[in-house]
Amino acid sequence: MPALSPTMEEGNIVKWLKKEGEAVAAGDALCEIETDKAVVTMESNDDGILAKIMIEEGSKNVRLGTLIALMVEEGQDWKQVEIPPLISSQPASAPAPPAATPLPVAPVTLPSSAAPPVVTLRLSPAARHILSTHGLDPHLAVGTGPRGLITKEDALNLLKKGDGGQREAPVFTPPPAPTPVATPTSIPSASPPAASMSGRPLHPAISVPGKPGAPGTFTEIPASNVRRVIAQRLTQSKTTIPHAYASVDCDLGAVMKLRKQLAKEEIKVSVNDFIIKAAAVTLKEMPEVNVTWSGEGPQALDSIHISIAVATERGLITPIIKDAANKGVQEIASNAKMLAQKARAGKLLPEEYQGGSFSISNLGMFGISGFSAVINPPQACILAVGSSRNELLLADDGLCTRHLMTVTLSSDGRLVDDELASRFLDKFRSNLEQPKRMVLA
Repeated sequence: MPALSPTMEEGNIVKWLKKEGEAVAAGDALCEIETDKAVVTMESNDDGILAKIMIEEGSKNVRLGTLIALMVEEGQDWKQVEIPPLISSQPASAPAPPAATPLPVAPVTLPSSAAPPVVTLRLSPAARHILSTHGLDPHLAVGTGPRGLITKEDALNLLKKGDGGQREAPVFTPPPAPTPVATPTSIPSASPPAASMSGRPLHPAISVPGKPGAPGTFTEIPASNVRRVIAQRLTQSKTTIPHAYASVDCDLGAVMKLRKQLAKEEIKVSVNDFIIKAAAVTLKEMPEVNVTWSGEGPQALDSIHISIAVATERGLITPIIKDAANKGVQEIASNAKMLAQKARAGKLLPEEYQGGSFSISNLGMFGISGFSAVINPPQACILAVGSSRNELLLADDGLCTRHLMTVTLSSDGRLVDDELASRFLDKFRSNLEQPKRMVLA
């Protein structure tokens, strides 16, 4: 399993594009691998024959360095390939051997052949404190909380009754074996709710996918590699970066007028394309904002690469419009459309989503008037774009209608202070409200 992105630690085998015994040339696509960013095609570095597929397609969480396939040179008998003994071929999800032998458990005499249900104690922090302080057996408490949770009130009720003698140490141990009943009774297969050996009702079972769950239950949803990395980076951003926010209203009148003129010439561009161009030009005019944060401090960037947020089924990903300040709006529109299609199909190459210097997130198409976005580290800023609206204003020559849009800049306070962020937004607004001026930038 190769490292197909800088932050990749494991990958999923989506599909094998070659079969065992099939000839492979250098540069041929071997398989599709889902990394922490996208689905990437793995290519062969040598000529040969694919002798053995060690990890089948559909396997998840395969660690880097895990043996996923074997190749032999042309002319060799690929059916007689030997698996190297020192290379692991197990995915990361393979169960590990038990670390220690479990302690022996005293045998329990059951009244019937059916085994009693396993009791899982669930205590609130307050209940645990009360029971441990007074040395009470938690198995004697009747849980009245959700899914059998022992609440503070349950612990206090047990304390009032005086049940459970004092013990030397309040250690939670399994309940003692019950005394066999003289007349055994059969345990029904489905009797809601089931009773534990101590008489306390058990919490309901976890719901089964595809079937309606009982009240208070839930279904585990497996997280993809992309979703896990998004969670890690968002948590890192909000806990380590001092976010500052500033908003400004931009008049889109000139942009809308220019779009109509271009449409007559069959040139289709969106408002977002003008926003990308305005942000890039502003960064070119204010290079002190075009910086990133490293472990040792600020780093000035020589290039202006704009990251655009694209929603996909796997999560949010930010493909990059490279050298956006030097491109026309029409070229930006073409690049943005192509990258968005590749992002939704999971076909982005690593160089198409790595190395951005400034991010833009636009939720205007969903009717969101304004919002604050989370900075994409190590970048210094992200611009959140809301929907446009018409407002009736009083001018010198009477009433007029303005086409306004609110943008909010989230900036890293370590790199871009409030004064610098305000000047950036003022320059950005000036560039966007004068789209023809950006051509000269």
